[in-house]
Amino acid sequence: MATTDNNAITKAVSTQPLLPGRRSVLGAAALGLGALSLTQSGSLLAQSGPEDAGLDAKYFPGFKVMKIATNGVTIHTVVGGSGPPVLLLHGAPLTHLAWADVAVQLAKDYTVVATDLRGYGWSSKPDGGVNHINYSKRTMAEDQVAVMQQLGFSKFALVGHDRGGRVARRLTIDHPDKVKNLTVLDIAPAHYLYSHVTREFVDAYFHWFLFLRPSPFPENIVASTGQYANGGPGELGESFTRVYKDPAAIHAMIEDYRASAGMDIKIDEADLAAGKKISCPLNVLWAEKGAMGQLYDVMGIWKLEATRVEGKAMPGGHNFLMENPVPTYTELKRFLNS
Repeated sequence: MATTDNNAITKAVSTQPLLPGRRSVLGAAALGLGALSLTQSGSLLAQSGPEDAGLDAKYFPGFKVMKIATNGVTIHTVVGGSGPPVLLLHGAPLTHLAWADVAVQLAKDYTVVATDLRGYGWSSKPDGGVNHINYSKRTMAEDQVAVMQQLGFSKFALVGHDRGGRVARRLTIDHPDKVKNLTVLDIAPAHYLYSHVTREFVDAYFHWFLFLRPSPFPENIVASTGQYANGGPGELGESFTRVYKDPAAIHAMIEDYRASAGMDIKIDEADLAAGKKISCPLNVLWAEKGAMGQLYDVMGIWKLEATRVEGKAMPGGHNFLMENPVPTYTELKRFLNS
């Protein structure tokens, strides 16, 4: 049974920027994370941006909070619990906070790692680069592999919702030796969706096509209207929405979609031609009230992608992990224990 490598975590934290503010500094000291990291000039390293340092402390009690540098970016990360490692990846326009209720419960039996994908939340938001390479799912997956390596985990269970599910799928295909099992929430592979376009799909996922237009057309629409960057009601919803006050966050999210329809499709086509499939156990969950399950045979599609597939519809809409965290946790724990 794998357990948290506290030395690795302490090293990752002590060499990366910490959240600003007195509360986060005191929290780090209370968790025994070692000396605070200093720059060459001796000042505390701090993360700039729209983050609220109190949210992690409130929604992930007892978790360690860190920035992990890898692949030219810093990835905002929270780690809690003990036992076999599980990596949770969020969707758009959300952040790692979307997993809070589920993560806290899983941490009773597992070492839970929840991150902000590059371009999202409190992680770095680089420009898209040539051919949107900085937001290819392969690039984003490499970030997550490196995060887990720095935490001392060479193999782990992987769970991804929405965009995080697409990163998780690519990570599993590229690094089959790293993933014990995979769960994806409310998605079908992008290459399938783009090659089976229907009027109903366009109506339900109009932003997939809007976001393919060259910059800054879609960026300006999102910035001026708030469409597709509205995190919903409540404190967490407001925190998601605040992220997109930053134009770099809007650009990053849209670059994620551009990469999905470009470079990522070519990578998928090469894998399909080579006969590559997901070889670890795969659990596919979709929303009873969501468009994905209503428009597609989700299980049938994923059976084309993997050798061992199970799955079920879950109560709620697309963000059922937040709407109904108890059944989500129960199903994840069942699969992780199987």
